[in-house]
Amino acid sequence: MSTIVNDLKWQYRSGGIVLQLIILNVALYLIPEVLFTILKILGLSIDYLSWVNVSSDPTNLLFKPWSLLTYAFFHVDFLHLLFNMLILNFSGRLFLTYFKEAQLLSIYLAAAIFAGLIFILAYNLIPVLQYHTVPMVGASGAIMAIVLATATYNPLMEVRLLLIGNVKLWHIALVLVCLDIIQLFTSNTGGRFAHLAGALMGYLYMKNLQNGGNFFNLFDRLANFCLGIKQAKKPAKMRTVHRQTASKPTNKPVKDSQQQRVDEILDKISKSGYDSLSTEEKEFLFRVGQNQ
Repeated sequence: MSTIVNDLKWQYRSGGIVLQLIILNVALYLIPEVLFTILKILGLSIDYLSWVNVSSDPTNLLFKPWSLLTYAFFHVDFLHLLFNMLILNFSGRLFLTYFKEAQLLSIYLAAAIFAGLIFILAYNLIPVLQYHTVPMVGASGAIMAIVLATATYNPLMEVRLLLIGNVKLWHIALVLVCLDIIQLFTSNTGGRFAHLAGALMGYLYMKNLQNGGNFFNLFDRLANFCLGIKQAKKPAKMRTVHRQTASKPTNKPVKDSQQQRVDEILDKISKSGYDSLSTEEKEFLFRVGQNQ
């Protein structure tokens, strides 16, 4: 048993932010489900989700303000969790092709809070939704932000989808947004508003990043704190793996072998999509992004 626990700890520490978020979401689903199911068998029924979900009633924030963030780490059922984690794994790895892990966590946190606020506002300002008090849990809004942020930065990136083939990233983003708009008042209305709010946050975050703004500096600092990263005096506004920072003249070649290989892999992505890379190429690109 200790071997399994140690292996999970190693996977969590070395797996990167995407795997860490997945493990955290899975753990926060499985552990309470198992624990409170056992308690229910013993005759003690506890609705633990009521303490972590965000409610459409804004007065709930007075006695559980943490719910504006915690809801984005819990899920109603296994299929809800599975679908969200698959999309997180897909979009997160694409995002990390260009950006830092702290930036991914920053978007996740910012979008979670923003989506929660939009959810509350929708149920209090839209006439057909007023007088309905509903709870919400799930990471969908935060994950949508990651999808839209990546699509905003490189909309023409091609990815290979099963049974469909190569499609551009902006096509995927557009389909997801349109599906939420079409189903806005048919099912899971609160969730649909959260998805759209997350998509908007992803777009705004990336535009702010591209323009060198610091509007989301608070979330960047929070993400750095969570990951144990010391804040530099003048942090770079944007980083991609194929750019080199200015340095003093040296006798080294303009491009070393590692940078040349990175450029070749990025060219391959632009022509054939991320899924065309071999496992070794993906791992190499990921390692370079981690080290820079």
